[in-house]
Amino acid sequence: MSKALSVDLRRRVVEAVEAGASRRAAAERFGVGVSSAIRWVARARTRGDLEPDKRGGNVRSHRIDGYRDLILGWIEAEPDLTLAEVAERLEAETGGYRPLQSVVCRFFQRHGVTRKKRWRTLPNRSEPT
Repeated sequence: MSKALSVDLRRRVVEAVEAGASRRAAAERFGVGVSSAIRWVARARTRGDLEPDKRGGNVRSHRIDGYRDLILGWIEAEPDLTLAEVAERLEAETGGYRPLQSVVCRFFQRHGVTRKKRWRTLPNRSEPT
């Protein structure tokens, strides 16, 4: 992923537009995309700053974390629940929110829930001939 362009460059593009240049001309002059120049000018007018937004990070975990106590209670009562079963129960309990299994998995990772898989049957112990 590429880095955001500097605030200094953004400021120079905005100042060029405010001095009378078109957004397209300012973008060409400073070697940036036209859409970037348009966004920067709009941002300067609406927000008053040119700082780039934070990138990446976790933006959705708050939804499943709202059901933290409920999910951890299920796991404490039935440690063998699968990710799909947790998602199904959550859908039934909330009336519509069914997270992906990957979301449930990341929830368990964040909260330190580890589950050891158990062998359902004994291994085959045939004698070598």
